[in-house]
Amino acid sequence: MEEIIQTLRNFRNERDWEQFHNPKDLAIAISIESGELLELFLWKKAEEANSEKVKDELSDIFAFAFLLAEYYKFDVKAIILEKIKKNGEKYPVEKAKGTAKSMTNYEAVF
Repeated sequence: MEEIIQTLRNFRNERDWEQFHNPKDLAIAISIESGELLELFLWKKAEEANSEKVKDELSDIFAFAFLLAEYYKFDVKAIILEKIKKNGEKYPVEKAKGTAKSMTNYEAVF
């Protein structure tokens, strides 16, 4: 991951784009790229989406997310593992397995 972040940093800095990469604008960019990803699936079955375009949009989302994490000096691996642990506590296997209910509905069911 450090190689990816360093490569992104170099790409950005060579173009003097760091001035535009503040947390607000990076978060907005993630949202916009997520919308572009969603658009690839609009009115289609999932398997009909162009996988090359999905790859490109997903890459854009990851890039902006890594840059946002870099801004805050977050260790990407550590924060993902921490979130998985929290979700494991929030959705224990014995209660959550096989259900796609939201946490609000999940609490009511169990």
